[in-house]
Amino acid sequence: MNNEVIGRVLAFEKKVFQDQHALYSTLARHGQSPKALIISCSDSRIVPEHIMQAQPGDLFVCRNAGNIVPPFAQPAGGTTATVEYAISVLGVRDIIVCGHSDCGAMKGLSGDPADLASVPNVAQWLRHGAAARQVVDRSYPELTNGERVRALSLENVVAQIANLRTHPSVAAGIARGEISLHGWFVDIHEGNVLGLDGNTGKFVVIREHQAFPVALPAAERRASDVEFAQAAE
Repeated sequence: MNNEVIGRVLAFEKKVFQDQHALYSTLARHGQSPKALIISCSDSRIVPEHIMQAQPGDLFVCRNAGNIVPPFAQPAGGTTATVEYAISVLGVRDIIVCGHSDCGAMKGLSGDPADLASVPNVAQWLRHGAAARQVVDRSYPELTNGERVRALSLENVVAQIANLRTHPSVAAGIARGEISLHGWFVDIHEGNVLGLDGNTGKFVVIREHQAFPVALPAAERRASDVEFAQAAE
């Protein structure tokens, strides 16, 4: 470990912690109550706390290659456990799936599977993005290189939100009208954040004084009419 990293660790104790001592003391005494769960890519250029200007205790963060959410039917893993804990224990009501430009995982998903032969675990993980790959192959056949990767990164956010909805804790929260889902895309080159508008199905740049795009706003969604039928009897 280089001296720069060691110096930063020491600076946390001597400077950062001391400057925010009251906040850390409150968190230590009362525990955490994060405002949102964000599932983002492991890419070192994407720091959710930095993008959202968050303080300690504000965000519950899950990072992995490609901001992927395996469907619930898959064997339980860290992402599945994180989602369940955030909702069932911490009471989180906003879940954000956040992709980004120039994503290495999406480049891997976009290319020839044979190119991932040396990283078989990565290849296996990226299969959870197969729906996004198929959408791009069928709906954007003319795109190549960077444009293809960008389209795949955006469609992957949509696909992972769909996977997220297969998780029982998420499905139940949506039915009760307690959970909102968000799809974000950070453009590293432009320095802006795009949000998925659930009404149009498109990503738009998040701007002040404009309606904030939400993939799935919180609202009761109960398919059964049993309650209403009983009330009418």
